[in-house]
Amino acid sequence: MTDRKLRDEPTLASSDTWPIELADVVSARDRIRKYLSPTALRQYAPLDEAVGRDIRVLVKHENHNPTNSFKIRNALSAMTALSVDERRRGVVAGTVGNHGQGLAYAGQLLGIPVTLCVPQNSNAEKNASMRGYGATVIEDGDDYDHAVAHAERLVREQGLVLIHSTNNREILAGAGTLTLEILEQEDELDAIVVAVGGGSQAVGAMTVLRARAPSVQVYGVQANGAAALYDSWRARHPVQRPFVRTFADGIATRSTYAMTFDALCAGLVDFVTVSDAEIATALRLLLRTTHNLAEGAGAAGLAGLFKLREKLAGQRVAVILSGSNVDEPTLRRIVLEQL
Repeated sequence: MTDRKLRDEPTLASSDTWPIELADVVSARDRIRKYLSPTALRQYAPLDEAVGRDIRVLVKHENHNPTNSFKIRNALSAMTALSVDERRRGVVAGTVGNHGQGLAYAGQLLGIPVTLCVPQNSNAEKNASMRGYGATVIEDGDDYDHAVAHAERLVREQGLVLIHSTNNREILAGAGTLTLEILEQEDELDAIVVAVGGGSQAVGAMTVLRARAPSVQVYGVQANGAAALYDSWRARHPVQRPFVRTFADGIATRSTYAMTFDALCAGLVDFVTVSDAEIATALRLLLRTTHNLAEGAGAAGLAGLFKLREKLAGQRVAVILSGSNVDEPTLRRIVLEQL
């Protein structure tokens, strides 16, 4: 293991600017643990060999959760924290799929009405799953940000409770529970490489690590066709993109988010972007070496690790297989190396 004392410590934001604390994450875990079992953290020799540089790769299998995504943690954390009145009114959210599936699953489990706004021409299989869990699904707009705007309109018109996929304390706390598990499963960790869409995974991870293991460093990864947060992180001020272009719909965002941006700027050790071709290569590698299916966002962390190999040589590095909800046409193109 790399001697942590010889490495620079990450600079983390002070408590007055950080959006949540460890206590929020612990509380979230207490609320959701009866609904979710811990997911596996596994090492695969063929994957280590493919990555090289004497890096030990630890894969956190969030694809083994109900709804096949880490977002079920976020959704259950937020939904179990609602008041009686909020549960009665019902919730609404903008989503491209995994956040919505998590809310729909939690709503069915807890008896809470759920309305989900999705972009037109979004993943039909994810839409079918959301409807299958009993949610009302409204298709409107070109992308995630348009879907969120529609959800906000329904809050004003119908009195529904908005559960934003990022700008919500309980959402961030739920995301942090997966890093609590990682630390319980591996006490010799050096770094975590995290795919970033809105930033809930990364901020959740840094919240836990700053309290429990501050020497563990967090690196962010975005698709270069949806790199608003990456561009903003580099510029140190919010930057918006007019559109996104990536098959990794789980991280296809074009703006920054109030509750995560400052924390990402303060806490990420480095941030890289990857192409769709690099994400597809990582997805095929996960399929071949772990026999686990990943969607684009679920493979982005591994794709980013390849960009960071020199920096992380000789270290124990966790990547999060955050979801496996890739649609069949996209998967076919990836397997046939057409993407």
